[in-house]
Amino acid sequence: MNAGTLEDRRRHPERRFWIGLGRAFGGAILFSLPMFMTMEMWWLGFHMDRERLAIFLIAGIPLLVGLSHYIGFEDTFGWVDDLVDAFVAYAVGFVGAAIMMVFFSVIEPGMSLSEIVGKISVQALPGAIGALLAQNFFAGEGEDEQIETRDKSYAGHLFIMMLGSLFLAFNIAPTEEMVLISYQMSKWHAVALAILSLALMHAFAYALGFSGQQARRPSDTPFWSLFIRFTAAGYAVALLVSLYALWIFGRTDGVGPEAVLMATVVLGFPAAMGAAAARLIL
Repeated sequence: MNAGTLEDRRRHPERRFWIGLGRAFGGAILFSLPMFMTMEMWWLGFHMDRERLAIFLIAGIPLLVGLSHYIGFEDTFGWVDDLVDAFVAYAVGFVGAAIMMVFFSVIEPGMSLSEIVGKISVQALPGAIGALLAQNFFAGEGEDEQIETRDKSYAGHLFIMMLGSLFLAFNIAPTEEMVLISYQMSKWHAVALAILSLALMHAFAYALGFSGQQARRPSDTPFWSLFIRFTAAGYAVALLVSLYALWIFGRTDGVGPEAVLMATVVLGFPAAMGAAAARLIL
């Protein structure tokens, strides 16, 4: 894309918005495909407790507002703009989910309104996240520099790690395989998996030469400081996100504390990988 085209887009904010909206639909579908094609997610839409579903959707609003603050459809100049972007992303998520559910014949004539709304709603938040992330992944030439200039404080880095954790946790928490793995593992397996999660998180962010590592590694900062402030804190965020995902999808119902802890550590592994990847990518 040449300089003239970029200048033209800056002079026409409406055109930029519609381009961003088109990217948002692409991102919503792309990032939600694993959930669209997961049978457990269809069942959740049918039998998930409606109070938890409401909490799931409402809790998504501040998440989307924060994501819009860093990566939105367009430039935002305050929290009101970010809130508008969040609701636009939610609308994209709902519409995208409804379209895909119809195409996959998950929603059919004769279903109750409650089931239809539930199946769409449980898919809407992941789609909305994908819609906002689309700006980062599908930005044209010259636009990525604009994204990089958005300030990220320490809290901002933790937020980005939480986002990466949520994305993978939402994909895996509803599946039966995750529960089966947690039942198969011993306590020592869980301890080893936690250590592996921490080691891989730190390696992904600082040791393996992936793109974006140098930009995210503060100069003259000792290993222990990076490990405690980012790796250990990020893993704690991943575990909290995992526990939330397990609860919201009903995986903790009727289960003892030890089983919940085991499942949290198991889900914490992909959540930790998502957290580490998010710091590099976003």
